[in-house]
Amino acid sequence: MELVGRALAGDRRALGQVLRRVEDRTPEGRAVLRALYPQTGQAHVVGITGAPGSGKSTLVNALALGLRRRGKRVAIVPVDPSSPLSGGAVLGDRIRMQDLSGDPGVFIKSMAAREALGGLAETTGDVITVLDAVGHDVILVETVGVGQAEVDIVREAHTTIVVLVPGLGDDIQAMKAGLLEIADIFVVNKADREGADSVARQLSAMLSLGAPIDRPPPIVRTVATTGEGVDQLLDEVEAHFAYLAASSQLHRLNRRKAERRVLELVRAGLLSRISRALGGSGEFEALVDQVADRKLDPYSAADRLITELLPSR
Repeated sequence: MELVGRALAGDRRALGQVLRRVEDRTPEGRAVLRALYPQTGQAHVVGITGAPGSGKSTLVNALALGLRRRGKRVAIVPVDPSSPLSGGAVLGDRIRMQDLSGDPGVFIKSMAAREALGGLAETTGDVITVLDAVGHDVILVETVGVGQAEVDIVREAHTTIVVLVPGLGDDIQAMKAGLLEIADIFVVNKADREGADSVARQLSAMLSLGAPIDRPPPIVRTVATTGEGVDQLLDEVEAHFAYLAASSQLHRLNRRKAERRVLELVRAGLLSRISRALGGSGEFEALVDQVADRKLDPYSAADRLITELLPSR
């Protein structure tokens, strides 16, 4: 289709229109994803996550500037909290990245988290697919920043950066079961503040207690506001991607992502079909009434509906 061709040719307005259709999950958006998918698989997807106030947006801005100096074409996907009035993105991250505006080698696509949990929006993966297909070398995905439940980024990123700051103290131990276990690279941002050495030591100690792994996550200290440590961080990001490619882990990671995506679409498709089949169904309403009156348990009700709608062959 013409719109896809224009987006592939570098038309930023066409790219914006393509992304709008994909986010709205229109039939045209699905057709766009089908058309673009064969062009994907070249971008390095880097996730940046961490607690609110850790300076993720400023760090993403600094990373983008550094990548541009290295000649990379960059896309940024900040997932912002949703507006309580419109449901759209608050766009705080885009405001903090104003010094990237006007650079034709940088494309920023803000997304609203809406009701989605885990730090990403529901269509983040589809947006990444489009940005990959149109030729971005690196896609930086910044999560909302809600704490240790924010681990969905690991499903989309090749390299996950977890950002910490001085002052967390014992909170590092509390985060162990969440963010700390998904990191490929740790960043101690605002490293010019008192307590940065303590954060780095606690991280090192916790990593030494874990099971042996092929590539222990490096710990990089940065001051994103000045750019200090950003080049070292970019070196680690590139080294991690090279490690994935050299160890065949990149192929396994991409296969797991493909498997999850297919299963997600199968589940969504089946749920949609089942919902349509049950719409206005007197039997369904009767079963719900029986469950509500405690005459039937919900598990038996679900099994009965599944058997009738999807009979075994």
